[in-house]
Amino acid sequence: MVSRDSKYFLLLNLGHFLDHYFMLIFATVAALTLSAGWEMSYAELLPYGAPGFAAFALCSFPMGILADRWGRDHMMIVFFIGIGIASILTGFAQSPIQLGAGLLLIGIFGSIYHPVGLAIVTGRWKHTGMRLAVNGVWGNLGVGCAALVTGFMIDVAGWRAAFFIPGIIAILFAFPYLEISRNVEELPPVGGLAATKPPNYGPLWRVLICVYMTAVLGSIVFQSTTVALPEIFEERLVGLASTISDTLAFFELETASVIGALAFLVFAAASLAQLITGHMLDRWGARPTLALVTIVQTAALLLMPGLTDLAALAVALGIMLGVFGQVPVSDFLIGTTASKITRSRAFGARYMVSFLAFSGALPLIAVVQSNWGFDGLFYVLMICTVTILIGSRILLLAPKAKESQSPAE
Repeated sequence: MVSRDSKYFLLLNLGHFLDHYFMLIFATVAALTLSAGWEMSYAELLPYGAPGFAAFALCSFPMGILADRWGRDHMMIVFFIGIGIASILTGFAQSPIQLGAGLLLIGIFGSIYHPVGLAIVTGRWKHTGMRLAVNGVWGNLGVGCAALVTGFMIDVAGWRAAFFIPGIIAILFAFPYLEISRNVEELPPVGGLAATKPPNYGPLWRVLICVYMTAVLGSIVFQSTTVALPEIFEERLVGLASTISDTLAFFELETASVIGALAFLVFAAASLAQLITGHMLDRWGARPTLALVTIVQTAALLLMPGLTDLAALAVALGIMLGVFGQVPVSDFLIGTTASKITRSRAFGARYMVSFLAFSGALPLIAVVQSNWGFDGLFYVLMICTVTILIGSRILLLAPKAKESQSPAE
């Protein structure tokens, strides 16, 4: 018999999956079918998706404020219904302007999830670090499935169905969520270092500075590595890809397919690092966990310049293990430090600066790579990770062994 709490947590995880899934439907639709159907190039279509991504970032903070005042479970119901209706409306678009308006609505409703869903996860259950890690893996699955499932729907039923079907599914999820979340009292986290008496890392303002510094610099590293990795592999793994292609000649694999598969395997393996990070957060706390994952990133980025083939693949895996492993740390700090009544707005501010930092990563890649190649990019990203490492050690005080202070209000 599945418990009510397990169903509650599952629906929150499905919400994270859908949130990232909906934000990436357009990218696949634009690439595979709209360019030809509307006689517009991919580059001409992309700007119509920009308002949606901007709203996804900028609306996170006000959505967090609204959730703190009105109720987080109420906002989650609005999320499921709102993003579903927005997706269905987008599927009816007859022009690029209408498409852009629909994507804007998807971005607005999509901005609800991170400040609201994560505040619920950190406010209700024990082992906060592991819960955040599992929730993060569901979000990664949404990113990974978006292109695959959308492409399948386009082939089977057309691009409009790629918006209609997920939209209907999201609306349907609102009903079990309403039933499961009804009359559920928010409980403080218990167990491990994410207990009702969490470790004291110093004044709240110092913790928040560390959170937002890590969010900005970590987002630049995350976006730069995830976006650039396929191109890095295209440049550095030609020999390895050819060897694999020759070895598996029976399958008639092209080099590009092998490189794409290697990139997918690295992303998939690295995303599971969040589960390890979650266990470390619950056992040891944020300070040593953040130090370890940042040291892994820094060392791998230092080793990467000049490497090719198998060595480059192994070190790239190390980079991505550190990048994905760092993601839950900031959320853990907010969840165990910010007060219950302001937690959603704290998450909202964190994700607003993170998603805005994402937008700065693409110009950074273009400028650095064109002038100094990917080796130059590795050194720039290493400066970001070193700054996170040093800054966090300064800002986060080492908690005492038997700390008994209650969460900062």
